[in-house]
Amino acid sequence: MKRHYVQLDVFADRPGAGNPLAVIPDADGLDDATMQAIARWTRLPETTFVFPPTSPEASYRIRIFSPRREVPFAGHPSVGTAAVVLNSGLATPRDGVLVQEGIAGLLPLRVDGEGASRTIAVRTPRARLVEQVAANDARIVRAIAGMRLGALPAALMDGGRRWWLVELESEAALRGLEPAWGAISQLATRTESMGVCAFAKADEAADYDLVVRAFVGSTSQFEDAASGAANATLAAWLAQNDRLPGRDGRYVVSQGREVGFDARLQLHVDEAGDVWSGGHVRTVVTGTIDW
Repeated sequence: MKRHYVQLDVFADRPGAGNPLAVIPDADGLDDATMQAIARWTRLPETTFVFPPTSPEASYRIRIFSPRREVPFAGHPSVGTAAVVLNSGLATPRDGVLVQEGIAGLLPLRVDGEGASRTIAVRTPRARLVEQVAANDARIVRAIAGMRLGALPAALMDGGRRWWLVELESEAALRGLEPAWGAISQLATRTESMGVCAFAKADEAADYDLVVRAFVGSTSQFEDAASGAANATLAAWLAQNDRLPGRDGRYVVSQGREVGFDARLQLHVDEAGDVWSGGHVRTVVTGTIDW
């Protein structure tokens, strides 16, 4: 059966800059094994499948698959899928908001603007601090070897996915970093986390406030081009420490340059303490998939 297929760049205003995503907007009738097979075949970080909602409050229902397993929540798949839903006319925002139904519950997505200038941001699940540790803690010392650390202690945060957050002293130190992949993978496995999300303030005037590199070591070893969930978890940690960059809880992140991308993520911590993670979305491929 042929179904619609869309491939996008998320957190980018042009092709090739953001995090790629595949979306099947008419997935009703597909079983778990088929969705996993399609996600494995696309070989993209995530593939999403859109279904009619089961909750009257939801605009649509989503399931998210990596090539290896189903994922309860991820930022760039949520933002990208919302763009496809809007472009396909599957749902219309109410007062500028769509509501996504998924494993993580009902999550609102804020839609601002139209056309190429449109941005979409998802309100991410609340993140909590699991623990913070000293740089000489035996569990992380090898994973952060060679990192010129900043002022904040390393912390393990859980925002649907667990990340170790590590501040570096400068943008230059972060961009020039060679990660200790073996140690990061061991850390991720032993602490049931995704890996290490390293960050630093921008060195000089630019179109971003913070630089982020996310080293995934849990199921395979790779650097994420642009992670909405990791950045949302980081935003919650920065807010807890009164260290948010930018103004009024809003700031821009540069991510992915070191692996051939150049994404921009827009983060907002609102007055209630909720974190919104979003940006632009660019459609690259539209067509059908015959599975």
